Amino acid sequence: MNENKELFEEMPVYKAVVSLVVPTVISQLITVVYNMADTFFIGQIGDPDQVAAVSLCMPLFVLLTGMANLFGIGGSSLIARSLGEGDLEKAKKVSAFSIWTAGMVSLLYGILVFVLRGYLLPAIGANEATYDFCSRYIFWAVTVGAAPTVLNAALAHLVRAEGYSRQASFGMAMGGILNMILDPIFITLLGFEIAGAAIATMLSNMAATFYFITLIIRRRKSMALTISPRHYGLGNSIPSEVLLVGLPSCVMTLMGVLSNVTMNRLMVSYCNEAVAGIGIAKKVDMLAFAIATGMSQGVLPLIGYNYSAKKFGRMMSAVKITFIYSLVIAVIGMVFLLTCAGPIVRAFIDDPLTVEYGGRFQRIVCLPGPCISVTMIIITLFQSVGKKVEPLVLSLLRKGGFDIPVMFLMNAWIGVNGIAWATPIAEFASMLVAVLLFIPFWKGLKLELETVS
Repeated sequence: MNENKELFEEMPVYKAVVSLVVPTVISQLITVVYNMADTFFIGQIGDPDQVAAVSLCMPLFVLLTGMANLFGIGGSSLIARSLGEGDLEKAKKVSAFSIWTAGMVSLLYGILVFVLRGYLLPAIGANEATYDFCSRYIFWAVTVGAAPTVLNAALAHLVRAEGYSRQASFGMAMGGILNMILDPIFITLLGFEIAGAAIATMLSNMAATFYFITLIIRRRKSMALTISPRHYGLGNSIPSEVLLVGLPSCVMTLMGVLSNVTMNRLMVSYCNEAVAGIGIAKKVDMLAFAIATGMSQGVLPLIGYNYSAKKFGRMMSAVKITFIYSLVIAVIGMVFLLTCAGPIVRAFIDDPLTVEYGGRFQRIVCLPGPCISVTMIIITLFQSVGKKVEPLVLSLLRKGGFDIPVMFLMNAWIGVNGIAWATPIAEFASMLVAVLLFIPFWKGLKLELETVS
């Protein structure tokens, strides 16, 4: 059934890692670029309030990523392990559960956001100047676009679980490129402004979701994945396995939302330009996070498959190679963002105060890039082998556990810059905890490898 068995079992490890990771990183970067495109084209309007509104709405939109990770990463880990054990029927059931449940949950979320928007928008920091812009954005991007946004990302994870990294990355990239094409059309040409950005995002995610569904249908004879509802079920511990393994990534996203809401509410007490500045800086810094995420998510199926097949030597080689690649790229990315902060922010908006805030914040939040790469690979390693407690702990600490308290302390101590400094402090602390959890697990793997040998 799985035509990529050679990739998982026989291909030289460094080639297998590269073949899985490179397309995933590229698709992640394109996703970041098209998210930045919304801010860029809205910024060309020259209205800091609309740029601030996009930043304020991001937490509600990013929650969709959390749902996609819950079912996508949880499902892909279990599918990879099922394939490693040769259980194709279970892989089919996992895919059907993940796809249909993700669709239903996201649809419900979109409806709830629309109904409760009068309470939610003020809670995330919207004020008189930004409320109407926020309302327009979330209607199209979240209410109408919830299901396609979640399914697009979740399906990419599931397709990647069978080794179809290029196809998964093509679908994500296609959606991103389409978004960048539609943004200027809807924002500027048709004059929809911030609503146009949301419409472009929604339509591009719909197109990508359609691509993935078509791919699964056309390759149904060679793929374990299926969208057939007859394979949907709640037995064989599938729901608990998917949800508990995917939970850390979902929690990380949820805590990231809480962290961003806290940051925005602290920033808005200074001015909307500060909110716009940190919004731009955070979006640009997503380049580092995209690389770390792409490296870790790309190699997840390879680790999970070989762990279940008890090929521990091959699995450990994949982890080592990914660590090296990820760290080198993260350091290069950090240096680039550190040295080019001012021109990058100025490219988004030509408002002097916003550029001043954004450039300053950019130089601060880009510093922990290497720390993020280490933490993300360790979290993914635990997820790929079915661990539940360790990745959950790390996810809680990385976002919310460390950075929110530090935001309040640093804000009280040194003011607006202190809010931004909470990011590198929290990421460094999280990396230290991740390494402490990783060391005993790695030693245990070495013992198992010696036993098997």
